Amino acid sequence: MKLGAAVLLFALAAASPEIKYFRNERPVQNTPQQVAQTCLVLDPGIFAHSAPQLADLRLYRDETETPYVAHVAAPVQAAEKAIVPLNLGQRGGQTVFDAAMPDASYSDIQLAVTGQNFIATVTVYGSQAQAATAETKLGAFTIFDLTRQRLGRSTVLHLPQSDFRYLHFRIAGPLPPESITGLWVSRLTASQPRYVTVAETSRITQKNHSSVIEFTVPANVPIERIAVVPGTTPALFSRDVSVSVVQLSQSPSDGPEPPPTVTSSGNLLRVHSEQGGHRIDEERLSIDAPYEAFATPTKWIITIDNGDDIPLTLNSVRLEMLQRNLCFEAAASARYSLYYGDPALSTPRYDYATLFTKRADAVEAAVGPEQQNPAYQPRPDERPFTEKHPALLWVALIAVIALLGGIALRTGRRTAQTLP
Repeated sequence: MKLGAAVLLFALAAASPEIKYFRNERPVQNTPQQVAQTCLVLDPGIFAHSAPQLADLRLYRDETETPYVAHVAAPVQAAEKAIVPLNLGQRGGQTVFDAAMPDASYSDIQLAVTGQNFIATVTVYGSQAQAATAETKLGAFTIFDLTRQRLGRSTVLHLPQSDFRYLHFRIAGPLPPESITGLWVSRLTASQPRYVTVAETSRITQKNHSSVIEFTVPANVPIERIAVVPGTTPALFSRDVSVSVVQLSQSPSDGPEPPPTVTSSGNLLRVHSEQGGHRIDEERLSIDAPYEAFATPTKWIITIDNGDDIPLTLNSVRLEMLQRNLCFEAAASARYSLYYGDPALSTPRYDYATLFTKRADAVEAAVGPEQQNPAYQPRPDERPFTEKHPALLWVALIAVIALLGGIALRTGRRTAQTLP
């Protein structure tokens, strides 16, 4: 009973959205001429000027709040499954093994290979039965470890989309059976992740043996990937990368900034060459930064370790966020606007979001430029008097203590005078 009363009081105390209390407004453009599911892309500016997790974002048709759902356009990465090699051994001077694959479409396969300084060719065949005589060749792929040349390592097989129940591997190269310890398979997703550029620069600072790139990111904007566009030189490279984030103070009175936090690291790689009769074509030009948005502005410091090699020529470096879509059911020829910038609000809960299914024929809308809501006015401070003026509470408490002390002292003196 008490818990229910507390929940009711909380609900009554929670702020309700009203258009006049939203600081920012953006019109929705390209809405349909007929009733249709409609989706638009949420750009970084909306995150920068909204409450954390878009808690204060609302969609209005004229003055009527409209339910919506905000979702990531695609998962960060496909699910991976570890697979144990079967019948691992040697045949005809080659390392061979089989693998039972998941009951779903899959693409890239990562081989777990021990050892360094090798180049090998992996030929992959597929079949629906483990002992099938008819096999389909899926391709021949080069794996390598060029540690001695400082050109990195790749043991990924970029298979075409496949759904064979079994795969059969034949490895030509200096890799004995004991060097193959397992493999991972990436299942295909319905769509590939799409990213939106948050910030981009071509300004790179050289410090000792490192290339340093810095960005300042507003509060509440998520960063999930760092991508580079390299120049033509050097043609081959493998460079380790570390990423640090410094949370900036909201005001000078907040005290010194905390030390940077290393949030991610990775390796940038580009190898296009012929080595030992093997053709190698491998690129890794981005690293993941899977972290939630910070509640304060941040400085991102990206450090590329060049070692004793010449620095990378970089045409640009981008901070990217996964694309987020906002979808709703649009009425025919109706006008909609997004409103945000009221920190008193909490995240809305709509049945529409719970029951949402993206349709293939959804209309693509867009948002216009941000403008200040012409009807904006600050939300009145509805906190209790004691919360608005906490110092007065302490003054009153000290006055009461002083009064009680004075009464006690006076009472003590009278008692002493009446004693024989």
